[in-house]
Amino acid sequence: LKMVLRLLLHLTFLGLGTTQPLAQQQGFNAPAFDWPSFSNLNSPQEVPDPIQIPNNGSKPLVVDVQVFVSNVFNVDILRYTVSSTLLLRLSWLNTRLALNSTGHQQNPIMLPWDVLWMPRLTVREALWVNWQDKNPQARVDGDGHIEFYLALTTETNCDFELFHFPRDQSDCHLTFFAFSNTVRELEFQVHAVNEIVSVKREFVVQDLKTEIPSQHLVPCFQVTLRLQNTALKAILTLLVPGEALLLADLCGGLLPLHTERIAYKVTLLLSYLVFHSSLIQALPSSSSCNPLLVYYFTILLLLLFVSTTETVLLTGLLARGKLRAEDSPIPALNGEQHNRGKPGPNPEEAPGARKGSRRSWAEAADHIFFHVYVVGVACSQIIFIVLWIWATCKSEPAPGAAAPHGGQHRL
Repeated sequence: LKMVLRLLLHLTFLGLGTTQPLAQQQGFNAPAFDWPSFSNLNSPQEVPDPIQIPNNGSKPLVVDVQVFVSNVFNVDILRYTVSSTLLLRLSWLNTRLALNSTGHQQNPIMLPWDVLWMPRLTVREALWVNWQDKNPQARVDGDGHIEFYLALTTETNCDFELFHFPRDQSDCHLTFFAFSNTVRELEFQVHAVNEIVSVKREFVVQDLKTEIPSQHLVPCFQVTLRLQNTALKAILTLLVPGEALLLADLCGGLLPLHTERIAYKVTLLLSYLVFHSSLIQALPSSSSCNPLLVYYFTILLLLLFVSTTETVLLTGLLARGKLRAEDSPIPALNGEQHNRGKPGPNPEEAPGARKGSRRSWAEAADHIFFHVYVVGVACSQIIFIVLWIWATCKSEPAPGAAAPHGGQHRL
């Protein structure tokens, strides 16, 4: 108790009761000042600086980090961003802060964060970071063991793999850097815990893992969230309307060649054009590995266009032939126009017969096109399913992915 009272009195004289805001954008700062060692308050000659990283000899200081992920929300595939809430538990050993033991057990004490050394963390992928506790406190045990908690909410960039959208699965990274130290001074040991209890999300966290990236010039650790799209919303709003329009177009091919069929086809085509324009705005775009649905719905648009064009052409040819047959006079059948010895005119060459032959020719062509169109639609569906199941596409690595971060080594 005496030791704790003397420590608090010393801190009061040094004016260490004031704190500064913890977060400035993605990192946090601490004031630089000296304070006495806990190990020997009676020795005025031994006053090391606690703001400096604890000396661990020839080995780097090991900081154990536990990452608790409690929430993942606001997954925006159009902006390629994801928001998450995390709790970091950092612990390390500083023997200079060990209290002198006189045979009695020393109780842990709580100290402001700005009077201790601690790693200043920066999230590389973050657009913004909100540190929830602006004045956190660290727990210091009697043996110099320090335990510190940081709660944060952040929005980070994520390179979603959307080739199989809406059944896509992507890995989102959060990389924490300690730019104030080098790899010779500091080393992280990281563990992750998934504490997400809500599953009522469009995207769910399938896996959570941590790693220490190699070939970096500054200490860092990385947390990886594997997100799985549940796809229900996209199926109901995208696939179902598209397939319904395609089925309606196939049923329209059973109608007879007439102006009503043209009106039906044109209405379907205009409806799909409106649907396609809103669809393209809803689907994400990428410099590589665009979603298969973009190509799929574009092929559907081409199929509807070909079907409508065929209906317009055959109906137009049939109507023009009918008008030409009605407007042209009945040709005179003069026996002098035929060679002698040849039979007379065939009754099938009458205008009514020629009109029936034109209609039968148009209907036969339409019948053949309908069967070819059905086969083409079926093949397009099968090809899409095969590509959906077996095709893969991996985006090219970013230009700076293989480059070490943190600048040059400090001497």
